[in-house]
Amino acid sequence: MGMSASSFQQQAWKRLRRNKGAMGGLVVIAIAILAGIFAYFIAPDHTPFANGMVLEISGQKPGFSIDMLALQKPQPAPRRGWFHRLVYGQESPVTLVPLKSWALAGDSVHVQKYVDEATAQGQSYSLGQVLYGKDTLLADLPAAQETLRRRHLQTHRYWLGTDKFGRDILSRLLVGTRVSLSVGCIAVLISLTIGIFLGAVAGYFRGVADEAVMWLINVIWSVPTLLLVFAITLALGKGFWQVFVAVGLTMWVSVARIIRGQVLGLRELQFVEATRALGYGHFRTITRHILPNILGPVMVVAAGNFATAIVVEAGLSFLGVGVQPPQPSWGLMIKENYNFIITHNPLLALAPGFAIMLLVLAFNLLGNGLRDAMDVKGRI
Repeated sequence: MGMSASSFQQQAWKRLRRNKGAMGGLVVIAIAILAGIFAYFIAPDHTPFANGMVLEISGQKPGFSIDMLALQKPQPAPRRGWFHRLVYGQESPVTLVPLKSWALAGDSVHVQKYVDEATAQGQSYSLGQVLYGKDTLLADLPAAQETLRRRHLQTHRYWLGTDKFGRDILSRLLVGTRVSLSVGCIAVLISLTIGIFLGAVAGYFRGVADEAVMWLINVIWSVPTLLLVFAITLALGKGFWQVFVAVGLTMWVSVARIIRGQVLGLRELQFVEATRALGYGHFRTITRHILPNILGPVMVVAAGNFATAIVVEAGLSFLGVGVQPPQPSWGLMIKENYNFIITHNPLLALAPGFAIMLLVLAFNLLGNGLRDAMDVKGRI
């Protein structure tokens, strides 16, 4: 006796829940997705692409803390709506000046600007300049001084340090999660679409169709993946969307081979013979009766391809043909900070590397868990 599709899914989910590695991977992926969606709200730096530069504090170690004077810009930044801030961030209305010390004197604030660990530079600002971006008469001096203390003198802590441009590593790491998850998601969709279509056609129709698809698979497989991605990227141009397409177009080959093998086995079974006897068309037989029965292997290969896509995108960005600055990508962050590895601050490059490792491991653990959960041999 077999079991119904819903019963099989329930059994598979029970087996998956018992697999601690797979559930751990699922939790990490869920956290990464939430971090990617709400990156601009979670990140300390809310500016587009977390690109707020303070050059005086470049290359600082994790946990670095400093007082900042927030100078109001003469041209106020436009106030964005909630959805715009969720997707693109919010332009900063202030210019940050790192401080060693400060003192109030009437309607002026005297500061010692932080230049580096050993150097400070004295300067004075009027309260109007700080609060409104221009010199102006203040009607209520005590209120203005209180506003300065409360809103414009801030302590910034950089939990993962700053890069060579003085940008917050943690903020760029969070915003960079979007690139890794997006490239994985879209590359998997492209690879599954092409791979399932060609694999199903080859396995179901066999003969000339099978030979043609297998010839194409062998040709694509003979070209090194990175070389193929380079060729596609050069043809499409560098950029955010081009990386997705390039990675997706190189990963369909393994999907097509797996789907072809599964379809070849299923097409000889009795339920497929029954669809032919009932006069169903090839399209209905493949989409309604064969493909739902190979959902398990498809999910496993999708999880594996997701991990591969993240690594390939990081490699491309590291080589400079992937996501372009100032957009943060984990591979690009390693490229920008890898020279710190041999100097005083290796964590600036190790943090994005660790993030890549953790997310790839999570997808691999989930893929292994799905493979075990979907394996029905000896269980029914």
